[in-house]
Amino acid sequence: MTKTIKMIKNELSNVKHPDELTAFFNDPRKGVQKLAEQANKRLTKEALLLEKYETMCRYERAAYQKGARYIAGIDEVGRGPLAGPVVSAAVILPSDAKLFGVNDSKQLSEAKREYLFEEIKQTAVSIGIGIIPHDVIDQVNIYEATKLAMKAAVENLTVEPDHLLIDAMPLGYMENETSLIKGDSLSVSIAAASIIAKVTRDQMMRQYARTYPGYDFEHNMGYGTKNHLQGLKELGITPIHRKSFSPVKESMLHFE
Repeated sequence: MTKTIKMIKNELSNVKHPDELTAFFNDPRKGVQKLAEQANKRLTKEALLLEKYETMCRYERAAYQKGARYIAGIDEVGRGPLAGPVVSAAVILPSDAKLFGVNDSKQLSEAKREYLFEEIKQTAVSIGIGIIPHDVIDQVNIYEATKLAMKAAVENLTVEPDHLLIDAMPLGYMENETSLIKGDSLSVSIAAASIIAKVTRDQMMRQYARTYPGYDFEHNMGYGTKNHLQGLKELGITPIHRKSFSPVKESMLHFE
């Protein structure tokens, strides 16, 4: 009995290696050959994702080899906006986690971030969030506020880490720390923290958008976009604006 195109399509969905495609490429039917090509593209994409993932695990593997058991990746979001908090996340993943597609949150679509956000929450050993509000940012400056957010995220973990992987900023929280420039594209743990921090802060800013309409917070997340600056010009500042940031200062002077 000759297999139907539908039967072959179902069979190809379970193929795990390109060598399994030979017979399908040799099938004289163009429809089968097209399905085989689609399956080959899928396998190629999966192989690239696996390769990327394995590369992003190298710092975790190095820490495990030195005796670490619980490695926390740490990242923040919200240093540049004119309004809202700076948010940091600390994420401890199990050593056998397989979160393919995890990357720097800025490189992912909103839909992909939110999908991975849920995957990370289900997979992680522990997640800690640190939130430092606008008024503290004004008091201590954004650099120090970011460090406070990162430390708070670590302290809010339910499992104590024995090694920290940190995006860019040396934290000085414990002896076993590794600071990585562009760490959210180099380490799966930092990338996971980047996604958790980004989605968490975006959700907060969308809520603020309902409380303080007119600044387009739901789209700009507090960054100084044209619509945001127009809101400052027409409406003045809100209680969540960072008064130490230049465009906000200018708005305050204008309304005074």
